[in-house]
Amino acid sequence: MLNKFFLVLVCSLLLISTALPAKSDDSPTTPVSDPAFEKAAMTVKKGDYKQAIVLLQDIVAKKPNNADAWNYIGFSHRKLGQMDEAFKGYKKALAINPDHKGAHEYLGELYVETGRMDKAKHHLAKLDGLCFFGCEEYDDLKAAIKAAGG
Repeated sequence: MLNKFFLVLVCSLLLISTALPAKSDDSPTTPVSDPAFEKAAMTVKKGDYKQAIVLLQDIVAKKPNNADAWNYIGFSHRKLGQMDEAFKGYKKALAINPDHKGAHEYLGELYVETGRMDKAKHHLAKLDGLCFFGCEEYDDLKAAIKAAGG
């Protein structure tokens, strides 16, 4: 009797799970197959931060809830030494997606660069909670804090 109950329970759960809608790939923080974002990301990776900002500003003008684009805007401004603008980009990314790992890492690194270790460590702690099995963002921020003597 008990085995039959568990069999029915397992089958029911399987049926329910297949009936639930899959997570949408068109969320604002997942620019999958977005050629404009891919071009901007490649421009960031090449180190052409001024051009990247132009491309990314165009993206957020059309899709203001794209946390990844805002994160790269912050990153590009930081690499250009424009710290106030970098803060704005990261804060916007985190306002859209409070669990954005990249924004927490980069904002933490900005705090390291500006000598605010307490705030950097706050973002490290946030990443520790987000990265259950560890993640590159946590490791990179931890290394930046350690390298700065924190």
